[in-house]
Order: sequence, then C-alpha cells, then structure tokens
Amino acid sequence: MLTEAGQQYLEHGSQPLEQPRGENTAPPPRAKIQSSDMAKIENSGTKAALPLPVQRTRPLPRKKAKTVTEQLLEELAEAGGRIVKREASGRETEKWPIRVAAARRSGKIPATKELHAGWCNDGYEIRLVDTPAWRFAVLPPVPVPARLTTPHPVVKALQAHPQPMALTKAVQGRAFRLIHALLTATQKLGYASAFGTADSAPAPHRRRNGPPHFTITAQGQRCDFLILQEQDRTEHIPTKKELSDAEKHSWVRIPRYDTSPAERLRICVGGGLRHRAGEWADMAACPLEDQLAEIVQEVGLRGEAAERKRLADLEAAREKRLQWEAAMRRAKIDFAEAARVQHLEAQERAWRRATGLAEYIGALRIHAQTLATGPERDGAEAWIAWAADHVERLNPLNGTLRLPEIPEPRASDLQPFLHGWNPYGPGY
Repeated sequence: MLTEAGQQYLEHGSQPLEQPRGENTAPPPRAKIQSSDMAKIENSGTKAALPLPVQRTRPLPRKKAKTVTEQLLEELAEAGGRIVKREASGRETEKWPIRVAAARRSGKIPATKELHAGWCNDGYEIRLVDTPAWRFAVLPPVPVPARLTTPHPVVKALQAHPQPMALTKAVQGRAFRLIHALLTATQKLGYASAFGTADSAPAPHRRRNGPPHFTITAQGQRCDFLILQEQDRTEHIPTKKELSDAEKHSWVRIPRYDTSPAERLRICVGGGLRHRAGEWADMAACPLEDQLAEIVQEVGLRGEAAERKRLADLEAAREKRLQWEAAMRRAKIDFAEAARVQHLEAQERAWRRATGLAEYIGALRIHAQTLATGPERDGAEAWIAWAADHVERLNPLNGTLRLPEIPEPRASDLQPFLHGWNPYGPGY
C-alpha cells in the first residue's frame, strides 16, 4: 500500500517536511492522480515523469531608469564634452535650459568640471569643461577696520556728501569701511581707483545701469562699483482713502507691498568679463565682510581677461596685417602679369592688323602697275609708299621684342586682384 510519504515523493520528488508537534497545519494541496494511472505506475516498476506543480517565482527587480542628468552626462562624455541640441520641435529644445539648470543643482557633476550652456546658431550648445584653477584658489581674507582713522581718498570724497550713495545713516559707516577695505586691498595689488558719483543710486530693477560710485582699474580694465542698500518688503494695508479712490477711479492701483530700507548692503560690479558673479549681498550666514576676498579676486580676473583679450587682439591685428601685406604683394604680381598679358594681346592684334594691311598694300601695288604713267599713277605710288611705311611701324615684329615696363599700380588698379581686401589697409 502506498504511504503518504510515497505519494508526496511521487508528486513532488521530495519527502514532506516534518511538522512540529502540537501544530495543527493543513497538508499542502496535492495534484489529483487517477487511480488507474497510479496502478499502472505501481505495476510497471518504473518511475514515470509526472507533471510538477507550477511554482510561483518572484519577478526580477526592474533596472532603475537613468535620470535626464545621468543621460546628459553620458552623452557629453561620449561626444567629447560638447553637444548641440537641435530637435525638430522647438518646444523640446526649449526644455534644455531647464534641464541644464537641474543638472547643475543635482550634485552629480564632478567637482573638477563645470556645465556651460547657451544658444548658438545651430541650436542649444551644452559643454562640460574643466573647472578653472582660480575656483580652487585659497583667498586671503580682506581685513575690514573697526573704525576709519585714515580713510582712502575715494572714501573721503564719498564722506563729503550729505547722503552719499543714497544710504541711510544706519549703514553709511559700515559702507565706508567696506569700501576702504576693498580699495586698500586692490591698491596693494597695483590696481588704480577713482571716485565716481555719490549723489544717486539706481532703482533696484536697474542696478547695473546707474553711474558708478567709484571705479577700480586692473590691467586696463575698469570695473564700476555700486553700493546699494537693500529694501525690506511688507504687505501693504490699504488706507480708507486708497480704497475710496480705487472704488471711484478705475486707474487707481493700490500697491501690494510697502518697502523700507534695511541694514543689508549689496555691491554691484560692472565692466569686463564676469567670472564669479556681478553682485554680492549680505546674507545671514555670510556677510559682505567675508565676501570681499572674492570681489578682489573678481577684479583681478577681469583685468587678466582684459589683458588676454588685448594681447589676442594685437596678435589678431598683426596676423591680419600680415595677410593684407601678402595679399597686396600677390595683387601687385597679378597686376603685372595682367599688364604683360594685355600688352601681348595688343601686339597680337597689331600684328594681325599689319598683316592684313600688308596684303592690301600688295594688291594696291599690282593695281597701280595697271595705271597709265602720269599724275594718277604718281598719286597712287605716293599713297602706297605712305601706307607701306605705316604698316612697317604698326607691325610689332619690326620693333625690339622685350618685356614691357609695368607702371606703378594705383589703389584702384589693385582692387580687382585683392579678393575682398581693401587696398588702403587691413582695417578698412
């Protein structure tokens, strides 16, 4: 008789697990086998392959999809650090500035790399470049004096005004000390400074358009400085008069916010090629005193960039003049060659004309011999003699054959041979 363990072995190919005593557990469901089939299995004495029960398996974990930033960085690495996005759909291309900004915030860009992007003629250009060395430079702090005993001359000029830079009394002293520290630090580096204006301050939305309060010049690059006082904004509570006027007149607009001068300052720097930033402001964790070193470095970086540009412009101008001079030499050679060709073609035309006239004079001589002796024949022979002499002078083969003398070309003579260059100089 087939035991329960044998039945388990035939059905599942393994012995049943021993159940702990005291536990009332139901046996696992078994596949039903017909009694006639079981009898055949027992009588045959051989093991028959029985269908195994379907076992449930856990699905394989899905591979995490790559983010847009990861895809962008991989694409840049495969393209050598530069790609240009030019999708057929304009809406798709417009998404890339947002994606680049998200990639910069993601923290996945290596510390030694920077992500640059901008529009170009071909589309939206994205570049992964090496971080410049100046970002890793250790900047010495700029000391700010607790009080001004001997202020810088520019600071003295600012102090001479009743309300310099449109600052309130609460922040004027600190602003003077910051300016003094900044000017003193840049003066030690050899930079020049000058007073600008102290009478005005531009509106907050036009910070970079106002006249500078002072300037610092590094390697020929002038940087314009503005010292602005930040404004605190609070919700405006309409007055009864404002509400009444707005109800009576449709053009009356009640302001949403009220502004009041804060004790925070902002330094704006204009002019030259921006590197770190164009504005520095007081922050709770980092006041302007701790940011002066960056401003000093920014002035130096703009000066170095201006010097590099100046040298590059000089080299470009020198190279352009060399190209112009080479073009002028080629133009003079081409002009001389064209003059020789023109002289040769003129000789060829004169020779053909002389040859034709010589044949005609030969015919005249034959005709003159048919004339009777007398005035008519004498006149014909005189005419033939003059014509023969003229043909003799006209034929270039009767003269000295040599290279023609080339006249000194004028500017207009060289213009057709300069291929776009101006004969008066490379700067025209």
